[in-house]
Amino acid sequence: MKKSTIIRASALSVAALMAATSLVGCGGNSSSSDSGSKSDGAKKGSVYYLNFKPEQDKDWQALAAKYTEETGVKVTVETAAEGTYESTLTAAMDKDNAPTLFQVNGPVGLANWKDYCYDLKDSQLYSQLTNQDFALKEGDSVYGIAYVVETYGIIYNKTLLKKYFDSDFATIKSIDKLNNFAALKTVADEIQAHASDLGVKGAFTSAGMDSSSDWRFKTHLANLPIYYEYKADGITSTDAIKGTYLDNYKNIFDLYITDSTCAPTDLANKTATDAVTEFTSGEAVFYQNGTWEYTGIKDAGLTDDDLGMLPIYIGVDGEENQGLCTGSENYWCVNKNASEDDINATLDFVNWCVTSETGTAAMADNMGFVIPFKAAKEATNVFVKADAEYTAAGKTPVSWNFTTMPSEDWKNGVGTALTQYAAGTGSWDDVKTAFVQGWATEYAKANG
Repeated sequence: MKKSTIIRASALSVAALMAATSLVGCGGNSSSSDSGSKSDGAKKGSVYYLNFKPEQDKDWQALAAKYTEETGVKVTVETAAEGTYESTLTAAMDKDNAPTLFQVNGPVGLANWKDYCYDLKDSQLYSQLTNQDFALKEGDSVYGIAYVVETYGIIYNKTLLKKYFDSDFATIKSIDKLNNFAALKTVADEIQAHASDLGVKGAFTSAGMDSSSDWRFKTHLANLPIYYEYKADGITSTDAIKGTYLDNYKNIFDLYITDSTCAPTDLANKTATDAVTEFTSGEAVFYQNGTWEYTGIKDAGLTDDDLGMLPIYIGVDGEENQGLCTGSENYWCVNKNASEDDINATLDFVNWCVTSETGTAAMADNMGFVIPFKAAKEATNVFVKADAEYTAAGKTPVSWNFTTMPSEDWKNGVGTALTQYAAGTGSWDDVKTAFVQGWATEYAKANG
């Protein structure tokens, strides 16, 4: 997702445009939309949603337009560019017309915005949760509610992988044997060595470290060593990460950047669009990303029969029993400083999103979400189904612990170190320093 200026447009116009064009995944500009009411003044209050997820921008614009048509309530959806949500939210909250609905990514994000959060404990939205653990609570107060549970891992092209399995040079012959890092490395190395025979450019798509893509590695991939350290130590957060599993982090990152469609020195300028294009055009077999990419990948021409998702293996004992990375960093919060009419309008809107046939269908089918609410529609997303299959088989899902990362500056420090390491201008020790010392520094700064 390229950083861009936030643009305003009519959601009704966007809805019309969507009739002529297919949904695209991550890679578009940030945007906003104001869904004008058919009957101005028919309803009190309005909604202003600052959306976190650029890849679902068009879906939210269309859903806002449908809600306005149905209720007459004006809904504005504005979407922040990739990697700019916190700064966009900060600027927006300083305006007279601030967002009535916004997002935090978990306990760390909530700490910055708790004073703005309306208590949702008596809301219909909270009562609709299937499990109250999907709420951000302090004492009896409910400050945020997760609106989507998502999954990520290593997406793979089944057709290309079968071509590898069937080849004379393949050591691994079936997907059930691809269940640990050693096997993954064997497969990736052999695909890379025989790329021309398979008609691909590399085993993995480019691990782009441009700002549109680096979150996949400084946040999502970095979750794995944090998850295993927390698991080993029996904790759920820390003020000082030890880095016990950073050599394992190096294992998988090295594989990504060597068995790839491009040289490691090119990664600083490679984007999220580059990676998804490489995957959907058949240039690579593997692509680290999540359930949110499903619609865009299908729109590019791949079918459910082409698609699967593997856990991210990093070489930890017992990882054969590991599932996919499943959790949420997407918590809705309602601005308590908005007018009473706007608060009520916002509460009505989010409740409609998760209880109405229109809202739940849009979130399941168009956005590919699994929503943790009683009226949820089963998602058609093949990656969601893969997660369910792993869990049913007794595999343990990897929890999302990156919500405990101490700050965005910490992530950026790790990202910079990874970029320099890939380019050969930095060492893995620099990555360790950014990870461990950077964590302690940023935690102290945030909690001092």
